[in-house]
Amino acid sequence: MIFLHDVFDIARTSTHLSFGRTLEDLMAESAKPRLVGFNHVALEVGDIEEALAFYGRLFTFELRGKSDSMAFIDLGDQFIALQGGRKQPADDGRHFGLVVNDKEAARRALDAAGVASTDGPFLDFRDPWGNRIEIVGYDNIQFTKAPNVLRGMGLTHLTKNEHAKQELADKGMAVGQG
Repeated sequence: MIFLHDVFDIARTSTHLSFGRTLEDLMAESAKPRLVGFNHVALEVGDIEEALAFYGRLFTFELRGKSDSMAFIDLGDQFIALQGGRKQPADDGRHFGLVVNDKEAARRALDAAGVASTDGPFLDFRDPWGNRIEIVGYDNIQFTKAPNVLRGMGLTHLTKNEHAKQELADKGMAVGQG
C-alpha cells in the first residue's frame, strides 16, 4: 500500500520527475518494479557440443550445467544459457557485451582461433551461429562484481580504470561513497 507521504517522498527525492505529473502518475510510477541487472543471457546456437567447443577455444569458463538442448556457462553470480536450435539469420546491430578480465587476451584468443572481428571501433565478433558479441574489459566499465563474487571467481586482482571510477562516482556508486 502506498501512502500519501510516500508519494511526496518520491516526488522530493526523484531526479526523474517533471512538473505537471498527477498524483496518479506518481503512485503508478512507485508501484513499478525497478530493473536492477541481468541474471543471464540466452543465446541460440546450432549445436550445444559445438558451441561449448567454440567458446572453449576462446575463453576459460566453468560449466554450470548441461542437458541435450541447453548448457549454462557460469559467470560467477550470472550465466550465459546456450540453447540449441538457432534458425534465424546472423545478428547485425543486436548484440550483448561480454565482460572479460583481459580484453587483449580475448583479442589474441579470437585471432588464434581464426575468428574475425566485425568492422568498427569495438571488439565484436559473431559466433558460428550469427550471435554478435562485444568483448568488454572489466576495468573499463561501470558494472562491478561484488568483492565476495570476485573472490569466489579467483579475480580479486581486477580493478577499474579512472574513467570507469569517475562514471561510478558521478552516480554516487564509487567504492567508499555512501
